[in-house]
Amino acid sequence: MKALMIGAVAALLASTAAQAQLKPEEMVEARQAGYQFMSWNMGKIKAQVVDGNEPFDQAKVAAAANVIAAIANSGMGALFSPDTTTAQLGEQTRLKPEFFDNLAEAGRLGKEFNTAANQLASVAQGGDQAAIKKAFGDVGATCKSCHDKFRAD
Repeated sequence: MKALMIGAVAALLASTAAQAQLKPEEMVEARQAGYQFMSWNMGKIKAQVVDGNEPFDQAKVAAAANVIAAIANSGMGALFSPDTTTAQLGEQTRLKPEFFDNLAEAGRLGKEFNTAANQLASVAQGGDQAAIKKAFGDVGATCKSCHDKFRAD
């Protein structure tokens, strides 16, 4: 697991300079890819811990939670710029321009998401399904709070 995290950090550091060179459309594409990958991993946890559609496999749940935390802590904030909202890019994105009028609120919500994602990764290591389910719900709530405020329908 340490190797995965070190690899993710190394990739992030290597990509930080490149992010500064990205066009707005590329920033949106990279941002959406990260969120889609987190969503896919949330679905794996949901199927095992919330819905019970799949048998619980602690190792798979922990791996999915670690991916979510790694992406949450990857510096995705660098992929948000005033040039990447619905006002500039239309339907290519769902980021409302109001995000940049409320940066303090956006930052607070981002920190809450990171904290919740880190907590999910932490409790997933222990395998307590009730604790994982609660932490999973907390992550989902942080996603929803940002979507409700800053994501266009």
